Amino acid sequence: MELVQPYSLFTDFDISLFKNGSHYNLFDKFGAHPLTIDGVKGTYFSVWAPTAKSVSVIGNFNFWQGNNHQLLVRWDSSGIWEGFIPNVTAGELYKYRIESHNQGIVTEKADPYGRLCELPPKTASIVQNPSKYKWKDDAWMTYRKDKNGLDKPYSVYEVHLESWKKNDGYKNLSFRELAKDLVSYVSKMNFTHVEFMPIMEYPFSPSWGYQLTGYFAPSARFGTPDDLKYLIDQFHKHDIGVIVDWVPSHFPEDAHGLGFFDGSNLYEHPDPRKGYHQDWKSLIFNYGRNEVKAFLISNAVFWMQEFHIDALRVDAVASMLYLDYSREEGEWEPNIYGGRENLEAIAFIKEFNTELYARFNGIQTIAEESTAFPGVTKPIELGGLGFGMKWMMGWMHDTLDYFAKDTIYRKYHHNEITFSLAYAFSENFMLPFSHDEVVYGKKSLIYRMPGDEWQRFANLRAMYGYMFTHPGTKLLFQGAEFGQTEEWNFQQSLDWHLLDFDPHKKLQAFVADLNDLYQKEPALYEKAFSHEGFEWIEHNDAEKSVISYIRKGHDPKNNLIVVCNLTPSTIKKYKLGVNSNKNLKEIFNSDLKKYHGSDIKNSKSIKVSNKGWHFKKYSTFITLPPLSVIVFKHE
Repeated sequence: MELVQPYSLFTDFDISLFKNGSHYNLFDKFGAHPLTIDGVKGTYFSVWAPTAKSVSVIGNFNFWQGNNHQLLVRWDSSGIWEGFIPNVTAGELYKYRIESHNQGIVTEKADPYGRLCELPPKTASIVQNPSKYKWKDDAWMTYRKDKNGLDKPYSVYEVHLESWKKNDGYKNLSFRELAKDLVSYVSKMNFTHVEFMPIMEYPFSPSWGYQLTGYFAPSARFGTPDDLKYLIDQFHKHDIGVIVDWVPSHFPEDAHGLGFFDGSNLYEHPDPRKGYHQDWKSLIFNYGRNEVKAFLISNAVFWMQEFHIDALRVDAVASMLYLDYSREEGEWEPNIYGGRENLEAIAFIKEFNTELYARFNGIQTIAEESTAFPGVTKPIELGGLGFGMKWMMGWMHDTLDYFAKDTIYRKYHHNEITFSLAYAFSENFMLPFSHDEVVYGKKSLIYRMPGDEWQRFANLRAMYGYMFTHPGTKLLFQGAEFGQTEEWNFQQSLDWHLLDFDPHKKLQAFVADLNDLYQKEPALYEKAFSHEGFEWIEHNDAEKSVISYIRKGHDPKNNLIVVCNLTPSTIKKYKLGVNSNKNLKEIFNSDLKKYHGSDIKNSKSIKVSNKGWHFKKYSTFITLPPLSVIVFKHE
């Protein structure tokens, strides 16, 4: 038996920080680290397994036998097993074989801190040499805070890498191929950011990546960690920020994953009322355990530090915040104060946001949070959770419900399209049309729209126009930009052939121009999260299904007037109140011929009179094309 040599990357200070849950660079210590010691090449391994009786490293190099390379347990009650194995170098496959004191249970686990995994369905970890990748995004990282701030345009293209586009109809594009195809496409479409659905290693494609087993490993489906760095570098070269979905809410029960890791409930909460997701058949992290908290925050730090990620979108935050999430009475236990809030998860989230914003300049964290939990995007020192943004799920549901209605009935549901402004500034909201809205029988966005084909496309353009002129940042899921007709299928490419047809091609051009308008007009983003950035002109015209409002930036000269006509009727001489006597000019119109519209436009210069209307000092008359959003500016 080849002995594991005593060696450690851990100092006493590291151990102290790990035990109290405040070591956030654990990836520098745990896992597999190729080293040369006394002239001998090998790999140092370390793993946390406090209830283990013995821990061995198994792999190709010892024919997966558990007795050859046993790790040594540290003397300091940290539960860490470690050792240096000579002649095991980069490229070797490995797992940890853990024999537990708990009834002699034996598990074989992938490395929780592994940097690379085998291509699923294989499950071993792979020893990785330190990256030699040389980043070329110094300029982006220097001015990122000016591109990624809350007073800047933030238009996100959400992508599932397995299904955005396929080679030969069935092969995944690699990170390197995406660096050419996806980067150029997102740039052409004028999005400011791209968001990847989870790209950490996941064993089961139907989970869409939300059931992770390799938290520190980019999925081998697409290439190596350095390949991913190259992809991100290319986005940054084109001034496009990169957001990654992050899943600290739950993890799967796969035998090689984190569940029952050392024969005990190590990463998951031992009480199934707190440790098991009934909906997703997955395990919930034990947020009250210091070492687990440090694992998760270290993981977030790792992606920001190693991969220059600009924002993390945190999945399923609501499920973390509430002990009774998706549970019936008797299936959950109140907190110490008798409430339903998960106090340990809340403390973890605050610590996570505090650490990331303190450590990384110009980043954001974005919460997918579907309830009215107060202060999700408020500063921690003011009692909030400290996120930068939160998905505006109420707006999304109301908007989709409204636009799905036949236009003749919309006047009876007018409040659905105006209600969001009653709470639009209670949080820093992102407006999402995400992957969740085009699956499980909900239909594609274009087929949710009522009417004939022309009206479907006009409705969709109007909905996007309303979205982009509404306060808040924006997110569109892949395919929505050209009117994907089928529901999203994670197993196949988007239907790119639809761009051979005029309505789809012109919708794509419309979204690109809408993104361009959003970035060029400061009134649409400078005060996106403030009452000061929005003023109603008319929100009560239910009979005509027309709404109108003003968007404001720092300079009043940049103010925009937005008018939405949400029926197929053309309205001539619509009287509109305005705040200035300067003439108006139309700067954007969703009904133009180049967008597959009817091409009804207003004159180049629209006169304003001194007669008041809509409680404004001045007024004018405009023409409203059918199912349209028009944007005006004072000359």
